Amino acid sequence: MLTLVIGNKELSSWSLRPWLVLKHFDIEFHEVKLPLDTPEFFAQIVRYSGAMRVPVLLEGDAHIWDSLAIVEYLNEKVGGRAWPGDPVLRAHARSVSAEMHSGFMALRQTWPMHATGSNPHVPLSPEGRADVARVQAIWADCRKKYRALGPWLFGEFSIADAMYAPVVLRFRHYGAKDLSADSQAYMQQWLQDTHMREWIAEAAKEAGQ
Repeated sequence: MLTLVIGNKELSSWSLRPWLVLKHFDIEFHEVKLPLDTPEFFAQIVRYSGAMRVPVLLEGDAHIWDSLAIVEYLNEKVGGRAWPGDPVLRAHARSVSAEMHSGFMALRQTWPMHATGSNPHVPLSPEGRADVARVQAIWADCRKKYRALGPWLFGEFSIADAMYAPVVLRFRHYGAKDLSADSQAYMQQWLQDTHMREWIAEAAKEAGQ
């Protein structure tokens, strides 16, 4: 069986991404959760990854770290179904996923992910506001082009949706303002998702809520 090593569900945005792919594609896995930024974390993470970060996916002798590498591995497990089947849509989905993987630093730093609660009093810098605008532009473009195919960014659920899931929680926690109708609808799609709701509920338990 696969094992996914993750951090706290309240805080670990990178752990959320492969966890959602595993859940959405009904891949059986065992979960190991390490408390971030604690002596326990640093004592245990060395058993799983020299990079000293989560998430890590384990299967036999394979130790796969970095969320994008993990979801690509999972895509192979499900016969390529975790990306859109059409080559043009697949290239588009990979492009927006890679942009999320490597960008949006101002948004990440100012609005770190929290799966529960709210704190609408953390202002964004101009760079952070530009990141919010760019995320919304990506969502709007995808929904305009692929709305007829289904409710997710590329119609059916894909890795691209998992890559943007933590942003939904960021926008909710910090009360992102002036979101477009497309952005609000996409957030609702995520917030009513069974697996996202499970993650949020477990994050609430961590915090004793």
